[in-house]
Amino acid sequence: MDDLRVPPGPGAPRGLVVPSGELVEQFSHASGPGGQGVNTADSRVQLSLDLSTTTALTDAQRPRVLEALATRLDGAVLTVTAAEHRSQYRNRGAARLRLAALLRDAVMPPTVRRPTRPTRGSQRRRLAAKKVRSEIKRNRRRPID
Repeated sequence: MDDLRVPPGPGAPRGLVVPSGELVEQFSHASGPGGQGVNTADSRVQLSLDLSTTTALTDAQRPRVLEALATRLDGAVLTVTAAEHRSQYRNRGAARLRLAALLRDAVMPPTVRRPTRPTRGSQRRRLAAKKVRSEIKRNRRRPID
């Protein structure tokens, strides 16, 4: 198959292109539908990419991707499996789509929350609620002689 193309997005404004030589495909028997052919056809696809050596990532993107996908990695190798279709060709396409989606999401820089100050109205409402609660508790006390 051809090179794997990841569409442009945040973190990769020009997209990514993973050369086909860096992708490792392995085929095996898949469970599920397929009739008699399920026992003879190697339709399940495992697509692997070594993130530490790939030329698709820049030096700035590589640590971000390794951190984002740390739970899915075996060493530095990302593996995706597809077995939902009966044909090997369609499973190859599904695995490539899945790998491209993972890379696109992992390249995205994390969103940083900017702290904001509470509005004047929210501060007033909070203090008013505290005063009401204080008044309720003061009214529960034993009266002073």
